[in-house]
Amino acid sequence: MSARLHAVVGPSGVGKDTLIDAAAARMPALHRVRRVITRPEAAGGEDFEGVSEAEFDRRVAAGHFVLHWAAHGLRYGIPAGVREVLEAGRPAVFNGSRAMLEPAARLFPGLRVIHVTAERAVLAERLRARGRESEAQIAARLERAALQIPDGLDVVEIDNSGPLEEAADRLVAALQPVRA
Repeated sequence: MSARLHAVVGPSGVGKDTLIDAAAARMPALHRVRRVITRPEAAGGEDFEGVSEAEFDRRVAAGHFVLHWAAHGLRYGIPAGVREVLEAGRPAVFNGSRAMLEPAARLFPGLRVIHVTAERAVLAERLRARGRESEAQIAARLERAALQIPDGLDVVEIDNSGPLEEAADRLVAALQPVRA
């Protein structure tokens, strides 16, 4: 039996990885997909595998990713091993991009999108606190925060402006299998 794949999307600084960590701590069967990113692992943030552009290109050519995309000057890949996880009946979740949702939904027809939002002031504060972007980069990320989700997808909205526990509760509920 195949399980469901979940894409957690939203603007930079909204707390996607923090929420995914909270859900994974509460749901032992949940598989958190470890992305491959063309950024040094020492840059911090989520748990990811950092690779060079050349290595990323090699993996794309070898078919190592089920999904890959570019955003914010970086490239991101979802390892093909996620298919085995889903086929084994384990639900999986990954931090995605709103720009890659349509290809993801074509590959994974049961894809559920978790769209995490937060108030603009909260986003700005979080982006500054992580210390990875300049003020100009923060302003650009805040402008992109309004990007919409494509129509026709199974989307659950979660506002993460308030207490983490409340948003984590909503995420855990959204990750539960749909009962017939």
